[in-house]
Amino acid sequence: MSIIDIKKRKIKMENILEIKDLYVSYKTFEGIARVVNGLNLCVQQGESLGLVGETGAGKTAAALSIMKLLPPRTGSINQGQILYRGVDLTKKSDDYLQKIRGNKISMVFQNPSTSLNPVFTIGEQISMVFTRHYSLSQREAWKKAGEMLEVVGIPSRRAEEYPHQFSGGMRQRIGIAASLACRPDLLIADEPTSALDVTIQAQVLELLKELMHKYNTSLIMISHNLGIIAEICQNIAVMYAGSIIEYGSIEQVFRYPSHPYTRGLFASLPDIHDKKDRLNAMQGVISDALNLPEGCKFNPRCPCVMEKCKLNMPKSIKIKPDHYVACFMKNKTEVKEIDRTIT
Repeated sequence: MSIIDIKKRKIKMENILEIKDLYVSYKTFEGIARVVNGLNLCVQQGESLGLVGETGAGKTAAALSIMKLLPPRTGSINQGQILYRGVDLTKKSDDYLQKIRGNKISMVFQNPSTSLNPVFTIGEQISMVFTRHYSLSQREAWKKAGEMLEVVGIPSRRAEEYPHQFSGGMRQRIGIAASLACRPDLLIADEPTSALDVTIQAQVLELLKELMHKYNTSLIMISHNLGIIAEICQNIAVMYAGSIIEYGSIEQVFRYPSHPYTRGLFASLPDIHDKKDRLNAMQGVISDALNLPEGCKFNPRCPCVMEKCKLNMPKSIKIKPDHYVACFMKNKTEVKEIDRTIT
């Protein structure tokens, strides 16, 4: 497919998910933790979006908010909209959301050992998805479950086995099979390969790419691993202290990282051609959600901090086609100058 064809395809794509000015908090013994702060995000039909950032950036909280799976007693959506095909999920009842979860929006969780119920066979667990969302008999649902296992490379005869009888990589394949059983519009994958070894990681990622293409499913991939994001995603959103600070195509952000935090992430990656004994590391730690700083949340760690950064939160601005940055160093002269110093 040519670049022109890709651009034409993008124009025709519709937004299936829009997150507008989302704020999420957790109640803790120490106070209120503000984990998502003014999050704005958009996912198009068939798009694969990588969501990256340090531990504590709010990635998983944002994903759970989309599914409305936040802990009921401690987690809450305080403000904002989560629009699925124009419908605000934050205002919908649990009964409505039960019809959406697993059917229109699915999630693959980080640890395959805890995401499957140990007392049910995998066939029973996958067939439950079909019986809940479709009017299928137990026999028909079981047959469909076997077909989904075959799709992810597991023989259907193993549907009668229990999770503990499978390896970690196979359990993650089973989780993917259950998530894609109803061919959802959107799949959220929360670090699905972090508990797997490198060889199995590659197999799972290849499987995800094949299935995304086959079903035209949109994907939000949450990961710390920038290599995985580059491998599987078209676009990337960099998250810090609960908000998106840089967004763009993989090519733009990887070639021209423009926010100081994004550049810090890339600078900390190991380089096989670099003979340094130690990796580069950003100063400080991610902002405490219990006590966030005023202004730009990255300002205590930023090597380019200015006085206005400590007072005001910068808005996201377009610096190049398909490339947006929330930083006060926004004019072209400043961005080019920074790019030259980072190589």
